[in-house]
Amino acid sequence: MTALGSLALAPLTRDQAVEVCTWRYPAPYDCYDMTDADPDELADPASGFHALTADGRLVGFRSFGPDGRVPGWAYDDTALDTGGGLHPDLVGQGLGREAIRAGLTYGRSRFAPRAYRMTVAGFNERALRVVRSLGFERVGRFRAPTGDRYEVLVRPER
Repeated sequence: MTALGSLALAPLTRDQAVEVCTWRYPAPYDCYDMTDADPDELADPASGFHALTADGRLVGFRSFGPDGRVPGWAYDDTALDTGGGLHPDLVGQGLGREAIRAGLTYGRSRFAPRAYRMTVAGFNERALRVVRSLGFERVGRFRAPTGDRYEVLVRPER
């Protein structure tokens, strides 16, 4: 595992949003590419996107709110939706747990949710394993309008 250094979260800037929109993941993870996203929307504080940095360098992002929702599930307000991603060069190096944990800690201080909810692509065993190890439990599965399968996992806030 590669160490990231001290992780920090802050609202995503436009320059960081532009960078995130250039990230390309290898198949089958290319479903996470954000090349069609509008950097201005990502940088809008209302979007809930936050930069994940290590030693001042953008290494990923975390999102809080409706962006973490995938069409096809009956979402409600009983949990705060959260999602995110790492820079493509950092994927698969065992850093996801640390990145998600940093996001949960930040979210706790900023939003004080009763629970967190994550929606994860069903094929993404790496992410599912990490999310479960952080105390999330599956509450359902569904097929999105695109035909892709997803799992919805929830963790009550401690």
